[in-house]
Amino acid sequence: MATEITPSLTLALFCKVVDNYGDIGICWRLARQLRHEHGVAVTLWVDDLQTFQRICPEVDTGAPLQQVAGVAVQHWAGQDGGFTPADVADIVIEFFGCDIPPGYIAAMAQCEPRPVWLNLEGLTAEEWVEGCHTLPSSHPRLPLTKHFFFPGFTAKTGGLLRESALEGQRQAFLSDAAAMAEFLARFGVTPAELASLKVSLFCYPHAPVAELFSAWAQGGEPVLCLVPEGVAADAVQAFLGATPAAGAVRSSGALTVRVLPFVPQQDYDKLLWACDLNFVRGEDSVVRAQWAGKPFVWHIYPQDENLHHKKLGAFLQRYADPAGQAAGALDAFSLRWNGALPPGADNGPDAAAEWRALWPALQAVMPAAASRAAEWQQQITAHGDLATNLLRFAASLK
Repeated sequence: MATEITPSLTLALFCKVVDNYGDIGICWRLARQLRHEHGVAVTLWVDDLQTFQRICPEVDTGAPLQQVAGVAVQHWAGQDGGFTPADVADIVIEFFGCDIPPGYIAAMAQCEPRPVWLNLEGLTAEEWVEGCHTLPSSHPRLPLTKHFFFPGFTAKTGGLLRESALEGQRQAFLSDAAAMAEFLARFGVTPAELASLKVSLFCYPHAPVAELFSAWAQGGEPVLCLVPEGVAADAVQAFLGATPAAGAVRSSGALTVRVLPFVPQQDYDKLLWACDLNFVRGEDSVVRAQWAGKPFVWHIYPQDENLHHKKLGAFLQRYADPAGQAAGALDAFSLRWNGALPPGADNGPDAAAEWRALWPALQAVMPAAASRAAEWQQQITAHGDLATNLLRFAASLK
């Protein structure tokens, strides 16, 4: 069996944007890494160019086909259209079970040899994925086999997205205080604010942001909250007393909130590195928070019947500090942030009062949480990176 990928390899990655920036964020990182680190000719099929443009300003929302950072970006306008075997890539990836055009699948069946067909699944820490990772699934009518490929946190999964140069870039940034201050100054952060506890906030609209703001404002330690424009818009507007446009800022008590513009992915990484605590949402940003090596709180993508609460619990159990120094406070905070307190927990009649208790408890274990974040980063690094693992598996099928 082949063990190496040739530079002439082609790959088609199909992405339907469901979770706003998370889906396209993952696919864009993967596409870039495959192109620049492995020499793969990648075509990224994406249905929502407007959302794509917010994390990659170079994208032309009116172009049906364009080249961005060496990747061919194809606007996926619908399921119709005819394809020939010449249109089919050597590796075809559908992200999170999206239905690729029937005509493309029909053309895949006409290829000789057949392309490698993968379903890149969503991230979960649940144990069952280890048994499902790389499992085959035969097409009901055509001579095609699709394999399921799961990212994850163990050696029995595909690992997590991580560029080879990422850790070196992070270390260089963290060791240069002037560069960090200059980066934050681009968003209006003053030298005096650098001494505050710096928090990035990226969450879904239903997060209890107003209650957390109240707890921060009434706390004893200065907090600088950096929130991208459009995130938690109602709570941020209520705090600011004005439209939460990029550049807006207001202080109340111990809390200062600054609204940031949406930034390219590379700058979002720097934001995570520069902050002491990161609130992240969905899949893409939670993975980047783990590579940042800083304490983080995950706002998980909501699912029907609260299935996301089970996924959150599985992650917290896997991530738990073996010494137990930070796990209790971090778990309680994370569960409440996601509306997933365990059965029997007392939510209390006063949500604001509850957050005034939850925040100091988390704050007290921040040193232990920082140590755990660094240990966890080393732990997941040992499993390799998703792009490399994916190509190795694809090569094994040839």
